[in-house]
This record gives sequence, structure tokens and C-alpha cells, in this order.
Amino acid sequence: TQQIKDVLGLTVNPAEWLPEDQISASFDNIADVQTMSPTAMTAYLTAASDIARRAIGQSNAPTLAKTYTNSPSVSQHEWEPVEGAPYGTRGGISALHNFPADGEYIFKMGFMSGWGERDHDIDISVDGERIAIVQYGGEIDFQGRKKFPMETNPVFVRAGERRTTATFIRQMDGPYEDLVRPNDWSLTGTETSYGTTSLPHLIRLTIEGPYNPTGVSETRTRKQIFTCRPTTSAEEVPCAQKILSQLATKAYGRTASQDDIKALLDFYSMGAADGGFEIGVRTALEAILSSPHFLLRMEREPNQVAPGDVYTLDDMALAKRLSFFIWGTNPDAELLELANRGKLSRNRILKAQVLRMLADPRSAALATRFASLWLRLQDLEKVEPDAFWFPNYSQQLMTAMRRETELFFYNLVREDRSMLELYNANYSFMNERLAQHYGIPNVLGEEFRRVEYTDDQRRGILGHGSILVQTSLGNRTSPVLRGKWVLEVLLGAPPPPPPPGIPDLEETVGSESGRILTTRERLEMHRSNPVCAACHRLMDPIGLALDNFDVTGKWRIRENDSPLDTRSIFYDGTPIATPADLSQKLLQRPIPLVRQFTQNLMAFGLGRRIEAKDQPTIRKIVAAAEKNDYRMSSFVLNVVMSDEFRKKKAIFDDGNTLDNIAH
Repeated sequence: TQQIKDVLGLTVNPAEWLPEDQISASFDNIADVQTMSPTAMTAYLTAASDIARRAIGQSNAPTLAKTYTNSPSVSQHEWEPVEGAPYGTRGGISALHNFPADGEYIFKMGFMSGWGERDHDIDISVDGERIAIVQYGGEIDFQGRKKFPMETNPVFVRAGERRTTATFIRQMDGPYEDLVRPNDWSLTGTETSYGTTSLPHLIRLTIEGPYNPTGVSETRTRKQIFTCRPTTSAEEVPCAQKILSQLATKAYGRTASQDDIKALLDFYSMGAADGGFEIGVRTALEAILSSPHFLLRMEREPNQVAPGDVYTLDDMALAKRLSFFIWGTNPDAELLELANRGKLSRNRILKAQVLRMLADPRSAALATRFASLWLRLQDLEKVEPDAFWFPNYSQQLMTAMRRETELFFYNLVREDRSMLELYNANYSFMNERLAQHYGIPNVLGEEFRRVEYTDDQRRGILGHGSILVQTSLGNRTSPVLRGKWVLEVLLGAPPPPPPPGIPDLEETVGSESGRILTTRERLEMHRSNPVCAACHRLMDPIGLALDNFDVTGKWRIRENDSPLDTRSIFYDGTPIATPADLSQKLLQRPIPLVRQFTQNLMAFGLGRRIEAKDQPTIRKIVAAAEKNDYRMSSFVLNVVMSDEFRKKKAIFDDGNTLDNIAH
């Protein structure tokens, strides 16, 4: 995704074409589990063709329909605005849509909910400019869907990637809204309608077109691609050569060679023969986007290196490995220049480049890629809190929770703070919606900002909703899952799987004498089995210390109308009862936390699993970081300066080593 944006200035979702990369050792860039099957190769070729057409446009584009849908968990109320929607609207759908040509488009909408509701106006906007208003009305069947389609008249839109929204115009603001419509809260899905259903919900937006195309306007992407324009036929090939050289250099992460350019000009000639200059460039662009030099990270081994020998990466391979580690994309011009001159591998220059890259905003990839995968933030989407018990949980809130953790980690990188703040920071990053959920006042607006905690209920990532939700079940908390997560992810000490034949905690009786048991009471019944006790002695105290946080991460002091009792004995034999206690006990012996963090950072940087032979290097990195107050730059610098990062074992004798699939 980031590479496409860097090369073409285009935002794409790889899931439209490609299967997810395989995850191993927590990461999706581990080389030996990534495969390129014939099916995957076909998908890559299709993606290359589609992306090239989106980037350049199609003056003769066929009329097609693209449908965007809302997840059932998307709230459509004014207090949870949809990203990219105009001010003064509520709910609806927002999408980055690619209009292939200048022409007329029809916008169709599908709804659910809103029995008998009328007089709702729907705003259709493109890049923030209103292009149509549609009035909501009509009867609804028992499934909550309109009996007739609602659509706009044909509307002229210029080609390009544009933020397109369909949202309800808010009818009023302020407290009066609460008095007039006190029961407007509803679940989006009609099958689980525990709430009062009143407001109509937009669940589907279809964009159909183009009709009567008139050409392709100069979009931002086209301007980025066409850095020259031929005025005569004699200028076409030299101009194409310039364009393709620039695109290939960006896409391949190295200076394009003469052989690269010659091959691409052959593709250009084939396309130009059929459709002229732009079609020729588009055909060559498809070749670039489907090339192994773009899809894979190929590291060329020196001549005369036998399989099993360890060799030093050349500067170009080092530049690419470094840029993917810190930025998640190809090297920039400065890295390429140093690599081409053979200077990047000099220790002083390499250290300076690492610090420069960490200070660059692109280092946010360490948060959105490394930290997100290490902390398993993708698992947040696997938990769906029960809508009956947690009606205020929504997709917008889930997105805010994930964003909180990513911004928190990026702040550690940007300000070069101690990684121990992951576990004891008295601040976080949140917007109004997330702050309200946490019960923190005086945070207004959709923008995230740093917020200081006023008590010790939340400290570090163990107070983040992204961690607390993913370690819960849909209808209750799970001290077992939370304790297991801390042991596995933060301490690198995963408990063994339960012995065969042992009943799951879910099979433990849930009530006694007509009273619903608390999670703690069910745990104690389950733990009474001697076979279970050993592992639960480690996990349960950790999870119980976090049990004041409910399924959605809100603070609570009661469960099932019974007072919460989170007291327990930590595995070191001392009492523990609160999240602050847990943070304190983990940091009393920080080395396991630091070592586990270092192992994960190195695995991500190397694109392979950590082995026993790597442990001496990991200990050196930990020791160096300790002398530097565990600052983030110390970890990244020492990973990059290590032999493991700068050297490689020869695998094949044909001159190529497949490192890992690029992202």
C-alpha cells in the first residue's frame, strides 16, 4: 500500500485483489512462510493492471458499478462522525473512490432502520463539495430495507481518486435534540434490535458510471506520472524513457538499470502501437507493478559465495532493508545516493541515516506495522462485544482504540522516549469519543491529542482499549486471555496448552443458587482441578489485576451486581490487585520485557524468526539500551548496526536470495 502511494500517489486496498500475507512469529514479513502460488501471481497481475488504469485513467472506461457497505457495527449518530464526512452531517458512508474518466455518475443508496421516518436529507459530496441532495422517504419492509432504490440523477464528476461521502444532514444540534429524540440510539443490524430503532441508517452506497465519458482530467496522480509531454512523435520514446526510468527507480527501490529501461520500453512499444503514448506508458507501468523487482525483495549474493557462507550485504541491499524496517517502503533519494556511492555501510554514515529516518514522519510505519503486529492489534476486529450489554461499542470506537495505541508508540519513537513507558506511561492519545468512553472529561473534537491521566487506573498499553477488547470475550472479560496475552506478547513466556480432556472455562457452571457467578468465582472453580492450577497460577493474577476493565475497556467496580474482587497473589509470591500493581511488578524486573521487545524488533527488521544463535546479539542490544535509558533510538540503532542485520547467509548458488515479499 505504501509503495503504491510513494510511486503513484494513489491509495489502494490490497485486499481487493490479494490474499493476506502469512503471519509467523507475530509478523507478516517472515520470508520463509511467504509463497507465490499461481493463483497469487494471477492476483498480482490483475492488481497491476487495475492500479495502472486507476493511476492513468481511461477515457473510454466502460460503465461499471462499485458498491461500498457499512459494517453492522458502524454507529450512525452525530456524536460518532464518519471519517471524511462534511461538518454538520451524521452517519453514512465515506470512501476513497476512483472515477476512471470525466463523465456522469449515478449514486445509489440502500438503507435499514427508520420505520416511518421522513424528511431526512442525504448529502452526496465529492472532495467536500456537495453535488446532490436526496430526500429520504418511503415505507420499509420487516427486514428494514427500502422497497424502492434511492438514487441521484446523473451527476458530472471529473476523473481521479476522490473522497466520496453520502451522509445525513443533521436536523438540529444541542440539548434540544436529546429532548425531541431521546430514543434515537439503535443498533445497525435489525436481527439484533435490542435498542430503540428510529433513525434511518445508510448501509450501502453504489457508484455507477461513467456515462457519456468526455476524457480524463489532469489528476494529481497523472501529474506525478507524466513528468514530460511529447509534442511530436519523435519526442514520444525519449519522454517515455524518462517517465519509465523515474517510475522504475521509485518502484524497485534502486536506480533503474539500462536493462530495466530497455525491457520496459519494449512493453511501451506494444501498448503505444495499439493506443498511443498514454496506453504505452500504462502498459509499461503494468509491467513495473508486476515485476519481481517490485513485488519481491531480491538480494543478490556476491560471486564465488558458497551456500552456507556468511557475506556482507552490499550498500543497495542494505538501503532497502533499512528503509523497509523503519519506513515500510523503498529508500528515498538520499539513501539511494549514498548506496550508489558505496558510503551507506560506513558506520558513522549509517548511524546518521538511522537517526534521520527515525525523525522523519515515515517512521510512523514502526507503529502501524511493527507495533501493530507485535501487539496483535489485528485481533481487535475478531471480538464483537455483545450489543445488548455494550450498546455504545461501535466500529468508530474500535478504530479510535487502535489509533490510540499506534499514536502512543509513534510518540515514543518520535520523541525518543524510554520503551518502558509502554508499561507505565501516565498519558495517552485520544479524541473526544475515546475519552468519553474512558470517562476522561474536557477532551473535545475528532482530532487525537495527548491526554494526561488524573489517576492511576490506566497506565501504559495495559490500559488501552485495543489490548483490553482483544483479550475479552463477547459477553464477559477473560482474566485467562489477558494473563496469557501478557505472558506471550510482553514477557515471551507463553503457557503450555491445556492437557487433553480438561474442560474449558466456558463449560464451568455459570450460576449458583440462582445467582450469576462472577468471573473470579468461575476461575476458582476451574482452578480447583490440580491439573489446571499450575498454569493458572501464573496467568490468573495478571488477568485479575486488569478485571476492573470491562469487555470494552471501561472502568468498573462491580460485575453481575456483585463487588469486584481482583485481589490475588503474583507469581513472585507478593499480593496484587490493580493495574497499577501489575505495572509496578512487571517493571521491578524489566529485563524480560526489554528482551522480548528486542527479539520482536529484530525479527521484524530481519524478516525471519529469532534463533538461539541470535541471543548474544540480543543481550548486547539490551545492555546498550540500558545504558541509554532504554530509549527507542538505541534499540533501532543497535539492531541496524548488528551483524545479523548487515550480513546474510548464502542460500542458493544461482546468485539470488529471496529475502521477503514487499508490502
